[in-house]
Amino acid sequence: MNSTNETRNGLWATTLAFVIWGLFPLYWHLLKEVPSFLIIAHRIVWSAVLLIGGLAIVRGWGWLKDVWATPRRFWLLGLSSLLIGLNWSLYIWAVNAGHVVETSLGYFINPLLSVLLGVVVLGERLGKLQWLAVALAALGVAWLTWQSGRPPWIAIGLSITFGLYGLLRKLVAVEAVIGLGVESVFMVAPALVYVIWAESGHGGGFISGWGWGNDVLLVLAGVVSAVPLIAFAYGVRRVPLSVVGLLQYIGPTLQFLAGVLILREPFNANQLVGFCFIWAGLVVFAIAGVRSATRAKQQKAATA
Repeated sequence: MNSTNETRNGLWATTLAFVIWGLFPLYWHLLKEVPSFLIIAHRIVWSAVLLIGGLAIVRGWGWLKDVWATPRRFWLLGLSSLLIGLNWSLYIWAVNAGHVVETSLGYFINPLLSVLLGVVVLGERLGKLQWLAVALAALGVAWLTWQSGRPPWIAIGLSITFGLYGLLRKLVAVEAVIGLGVESVFMVAPALVYVIWAESGHGGGFISGWGWGNDVLLVLAGVVSAVPLIAFAYGVRRVPLSVVGLLQYIGPTLQFLAGVLILREPFNANQLVGFCFIWAGLVVFAIAGVRSATRAKQQKAATA
């Protein structure tokens, strides 16, 4: 396959991943009759069946032995599994508690938080435009806090857990799908224990209580969770990071629109002001990213 086709396929795969993530609130909302923590547990179990089972069929168990051979990688992935589990838990609870708009805010903030983590942890340096973007986002969060009388804890929690997750995955040298498989190994046992406990007369209703429609949706949650992760892992290796940086806003934009237009969550003028500060920061951040990529390309061409 030539490089043009590779890039095009990568673009489609990356876009698909962000579209699915953006429509997630509508999927989880269909399961509103199921307790949130049981949705999360089933999501983890069925995702693990798909990921671990698929890797075992395609690669045997060598992938797990290779990661286990380097304890630092193995336990860092254990920590990343905790972070993504917390992120999923907070997200699904928030969606089914009627806070889709605030979840979208968390993923709008996340790219800028990731930049700050790069500065604090990795010693990266920011340009003036990037600092301006961070400042605008901080003003937006401060405005929302002042107007509502409390910080947007759901958005902050989602952005922190996912930002730290992304940082850890950057520090662990392992293929994306294998990393997901190892994370599933860590998460599946407690999730399965919780499902079995719940089905033993503690609020569970799989097969016997929630109806076949909900049961099918819970099983498919594994596919719905794994497909965008695999598509993203495929696409991000074939598309320039500057393009991925722009595409990542598809997800929270669709979440925001789903919350306001479909799920009819309240959204007033004061919230709009705060969001506008953050959106302005993202526009500045995107411009800075495009400029940086253009400069790098020009320098590469000049060197060649």
